[in-house]
Amino acid sequence: MLGTAAAGFADRLMAKEKPRSPNLGTAPTGFGLHRRVQPVDPVDLTHDLGLGVVETRLNPADAGAARALRQKVEGWGMRVILDTPLPRAESDVERFDAAVAACKEAGAISLHTAMTQRRYEEFDTFEAFKTRFEACQKQIALAEPVLRKHRIKLGIENHKGWRSAEQAAWIKRVGSEWVGVHLDFGNNISLCEDPEETLANLAPYAVAAHLKDMAVQPYEDGFLLSEVPLGDGILDLAKWVRTLQSANPAFPFDLETITRDPLKIPIFTKKYWVTFDDTYSPMPGRDVARIFDIVRKNAPKSPLPRTTGLSPAEQAKLEDENNRKSIDYARANLGL
Repeated sequence: MLGTAAAGFADRLMAKEKPRSPNLGTAPTGFGLHRRVQPVDPVDLTHDLGLGVVETRLNPADAGAARALRQKVEGWGMRVILDTPLPRAESDVERFDAAVAACKEAGAISLHTAMTQRRYEEFDTFEAFKTRFEACQKQIALAEPVLRKHRIKLGIENHKGWRSAEQAAWIKRVGSEWVGVHLDFGNNISLCEDPEETLANLAPYAVAAHLKDMAVQPYEDGFLLSEVPLGDGILDLAKWVRTLQSANPAFPFDLETITRDPLKIPIFTKKYWVTFDDTYSPMPGRDVARIFDIVRKNAPKSPLPRTTGLSPAEQAKLEDENNRKSIDYARANLGL
C-alpha cells in the first residue's frame, strides 16, 4: 500500500526534536507525487524528513494563515520560502503589497517566482519570446518597490526561459538588493549551457536554490534531460554548494529531484531555434558543441527515470526512493 510506503519513508528520517539538516529543504515539485496520493502539509512533511527549509505558499483565503505558518515553522526551528503571484499591471500592485506583507508576517526568508515555461516549447516566434521577456521585466519593475518597502528578497528562478547571461544582465540592470535569483542547478542545460557557466553567471545573485542532479542522453531530435538522485548525474554538486555557501553559510537549498519522464530537448528542430537571434538573444555554436560533448561523454549511470505506465502508488514509491537517496547523499557528501 502506498500510504504505508510513504509514511515509512518519513518515519525512517523522522526529526525527533529539530531538523537535522537546517539548510536542506523541500520544493513542491520534488514531492508532488507523494503528496498527490498521500495528502500532507508540506511543512509537516519537511519536518518529518528532518529538513529545515520548506518552499510553499500561503492560502490567500485564510486570514490567519500567515501567523499560523510562522508559529509552526519557528516552533520547529525551520525556515520558509514563499511563492506569491507578481503584479502584471499597476492595478495589481496593491494586491501584491498585501500578499508580500502576509509573506513577511509568515516569516519568509525570501520569495520565489518561476516566470516562464520552457522557452523552446512556449513560443513559435522570436517576437513572442521578446514580448514576454519584456513583460517579465515590467513585472519586476512593478514588484521591486514593494519588496524594498517590506525588505524581503525575491528569487527569480532560471526556469528554462532565459540563458544565464541574459538573466544576469537583467538582474544587474534592476540593481536592487531585493531582486535576485532562485538558482536551479539543472534547468539551463536545456538551453545548451554548460553548468559551469550557469553557476558563474548566476551565483552572485542567488538568494536560494533548487538542488538537483541531472543526467543526459542523446535522442533523435537532440538530447534527453532528467533529474536523477543526487550523485547519479553530471553536476559537480560539491562545487555548487561550496560556491553558494561561500557568501552565506546558511544558504538554503530546496531539494527538487523531480520524478517524471525525461524531458526532450529538441535542438535539431526548427522550433527550438526560433527564440534565438544573433544580437538580442544569441546562442553561440560553441555552446551547442560543448553541451553535446557533455551529452556524448556522460552516459547515464542507470536508465533515466520514467513514470509513464506506473500507477500513482508506484510513481510515488519511485519518487520517495529518489528523494531518500538524494537526502542521504546530501547529508553524507555535501554537508547539508
